Amino acid sequence: MKAKKNREKEKAYTRAQAAQKLRRLADALDRGEPFRIQVAGERVTIPGDACFSIEHDRNGTGEELEFEFSWKTK
Repeated sequence: MKAKKNREKEKAYTRAQAAQKLRRLADALDRGEPFRIQVAGERVTIPGDACFSIEHDRNGTGEELEFEFSWKTK
């Protein structure tokens, strides 16, 4: 299998798009199933057993909340 290149991408969504993606994600989590999403042109599959964490950052000008999934690649 060909190794994937390192990358870090971020994509902004409208409120309606974000709500739709979060609903699909929640449904997949409830069922313990993989979640598939396309980010900046690449399809990503989050395994059903991925580790989930929430990160909150604050500085003098704003705040940020990140939902993060991590898993080992095969």
